[in-house]
Amino acid sequence: MYNKPIQDVLIEMTDGGLDYTFECIGNVQTMRAALEACHKGWGTSVIIGVAGAGQEISTRPFQLVTGRVWKGCAFGGWKSRDSVPKLVEEYLNGNLVLDDFITHSLHLDDVNEALQLMHTGESIRSVLQVGTV
Repeated sequence: MYNKPIQDVLIEMTDGGLDYTFECIGNVQTMRAALEACHKGWGTSVIIGVAGAGQEISTRPFQLVTGRVWKGCAFGGWKSRDSVPKLVEEYLNGNLVLDDFITHSLHLDDVNEALQLMHTGESIRSVLQVGTV
């Protein structure tokens, strides 16, 4: 679609780079591209996706020395002991919409189908159940 790296396209489109980028798929090349698409001086790139075991990310020091920030985020930055009960309460009170993101409910025997749906992008989230679905 583009004749140049996506980070270069985004820098041009935004006249210097993005304030924030989020890498959610766990691809180390995308992690680097997300950092490089950030604006020099204040851009922050947040890694949410989990890369495969043994994979490493790298960048040129210049990307960080010029003021970009590269950080990771586990569990949305929430503290599990304090925050999970609050999230559950919000969900039970109807203030936190989660059900719309579950696109498939399958039996545990169909785990391969659930993985295929995820890999092809046909599902947002599949729930595997034991017993009758």
